[in-house]
Amino acid sequence: MSATPPSPSRCILITGAGSGIGAGIAAELARAGHFVVVTDVSLDAARTVADGILADAGQAQALALDVTSDHSVEAALAAVARPVDVLVNNAGLQHVAPLEEFPMEKWDFLVQVMLVGVARLTRAVLPGMRERGYGRIVNIGSIHSLVASPFKSAYVAAKHGLLGLSKVVALETAGTDITINTICPTYVKTPLVDKQIADQARTRGIPESQVVSEVMLKPMPKGVFIGFDELAGITAFLMSAHARNITGHTIDVDGGWTVQ
Repeated sequence: MSATPPSPSRCILITGAGSGIGAGIAAELARAGHFVVVTDVSLDAARTVADGILADAGQAQALALDVTSDHSVEAALAAVARPVDVLVNNAGLQHVAPLEEFPMEKWDFLVQVMLVGVARLTRAVLPGMRERGYGRIVNIGSIHSLVASPFKSAYVAAKHGLLGLSKVVALETAGTDITINTICPTYVKTPLVDKQIADQARTRGIPESQVVSEVMLKPMPKGVFIGFDELAGITAFLMSAHARNITGHTIDVDGGWTVQ
């Protein structure tokens, strides 16, 4: 039985990688030997993450990228040092409020970033992936791609939409070695989640510690936050030849939440 050949180094573009999940995945995949394009709406934030990767002997490039702008997407892709093999759609934000109090411009902006922006980036990288005969698109969804929580109508709607988008793109790319999948984690301890804890505590009128134990972690039989290494490891698997027939699927990283 022949040994499995080592996975080649890939060029991986990650959106919203200036902090949180995106930064964590970028650092992990760079340590695995990949060239990581760290993009964020804040160029300073992207540079900080890329500089950390370079200081750790990794390969990285920092670029400003606003996923809601066609011009920004075109400019970023024109500036990438290598053709993009893997796109990780991670950019996201949150706003917690009852629908009656949810500003519609904020509602629209969340959907523009987390759903329309994913379509925009995916659309932009697909021609090159088709030409080279290889591509992997990994969407960072959420437990809220699968279930709902009160006060998060825009976020839940956008994350649910990712699953439908992925299924359509999977069918449209079935004739070549391109796949698209959505990783759906429960809570990952990031600055975004820290802000949600404070927002939920205010909205629900309970202490922040109770938000963590009774709102976030209680539905998870495992009862722990998800780690960056888990998300990066799943992404690395989806990039591999072993996953070439896994497409249009959701990978639930939910500590048992949805099996109950």
